[in-house]
Amino acid sequence: MKLTPYERAPKDPYASLCGPGQWSKNPPVLPSSEIPQHIAIVMDGNGRWANERGLVRTEGHKAGEYALMDTIAGAIDIGVRYLSVYTFSTENWKRSPAEIRFIMSYASDVLERRTPQLNEWGVRVRWSGRHPRLWKSVVKALQKAERETQQNTTLDLVMCVNYGGRAEIADTARRIAQGVAEGRLRPEGVNERTFARHLYLPDIPDVDLMIRSSGEQRVSNYLLWQLAYAELMFVPTPWPAFDREELWDCVLEYAGRDRRFGAAVDQVTLR
Repeated sequence: MKLTPYERAPKDPYASLCGPGQWSKNPPVLPSSEIPQHIAIVMDGNGRWANERGLVRTEGHKAGEYALMDTIAGAIDIGVRYLSVYTFSTENWKRSPAEIRFIMSYASDVLERRTPQLNEWGVRVRWSGRHPRLWKSVVKALQKAERETQQNTTLDLVMCVNYGGRAEIADTARRIAQGVAEGRLRPEGVNERTFARHLYLPDIPDVDLMIRSSGEQRVSNYLLWQLAYAELMFVPTPWPAFDREELWDCVLEYAGRDRRFGAAVDQVTLR
């Protein structure tokens, strides 16, 4: 029976996990053109994974930490440049106060503990989301992680915290409207490129591959602008059981897809 990252990892939460290049199997070898530059993940299924084992939902969030670190290592191993993870959405405030308190406290703790390890791996931490309502401790931890890893170039890890795709689009439209009102932008000059330059992280390329764990088949208000031509994959594995090998399987499937971006090619039969 395959062990999950949580079951494989040392139970000391401060212990290091198996890092990039330290895996019993090698990642699949693919041409760089077939590897998604930007992967976005909806880390779904923590609560269900815990409930199926008779555990409280918060135990699923703890197990999800190991899956995230293992997935980051796997992304580095196969050559992914940008990895976005849906950590807490603008809609997640609807959850119980107890669960929200745990997630906020645990997020700060994970960032504090894991930033040195991410630094060793060459990971640059980025934050995408709204400030309002987000706990000051989480904002402080995110900003500290950004500062301490800003020189790293192996992988950009985009933490989508208090993030919503519609919220980002609304905030972007507001910034453009402000630019027009101040005379910095001309209304007739606003186009898709203008819009993209005013997103939260305009230097991050569009998503090539979006993966959602735990079997649900929806995007849940995630990176709506950036997902325009992304390949979508919905895997049944709950997030705490997801690992780098599952990520590699998704990349292999991605490599076999035909991405035409709206174009089409006639299938001509020669006789």
